[in-house]
Amino acid sequence: MNATIRTEQVEPAEADSNLDAVSEVEEGIREFVRNDIAYLRRPQVASPDTAPHTPADTSESTVNSVNSLIQRVAGTSLAEIEKLISELESLRDLLHAEGQRVQREISGYAQLSQAAMKSTRMIADNVTQWKRAADGLRNS
Repeated sequence: MNATIRTEQVEPAEADSNLDAVSEVEEGIREFVRNDIAYLRRPQVASPDTAPHTPADTSESTVNSVNSLIQRVAGTSLAEIEKLISELESLRDLLHAEGQRVQREISGYAQLSQAAMKSTRMIADNVTQWKRAADGLRNS
């Protein structure tokens, strides 16, 4: 699948597994076309050796083959989708926890900044008072 979101590189073994799955699907489609669809192109000739297939039998086997092929293809896809959903849910939980941690850190820094500003104002006020007192002593 080209539309999947991944943060890591695809490992060669995983790429080989994906290629094997694609090859298996393609082979299943070819087999389906050869065995179950090809009869539509051949003229129906009744021979005494073989009993003619009724359309119901042929369509039932076609439906069964298609169902089997879909289940094989969908099984792999569904497992991959479920794995991706699980990864996304764990990523969501991680991002939520990190968001809360960042909010706590910001709150702590804001409180520290306010305390530093108050301390700076107190020091500035005291220095101003000391300077006035020193100027008053010099002038007297």
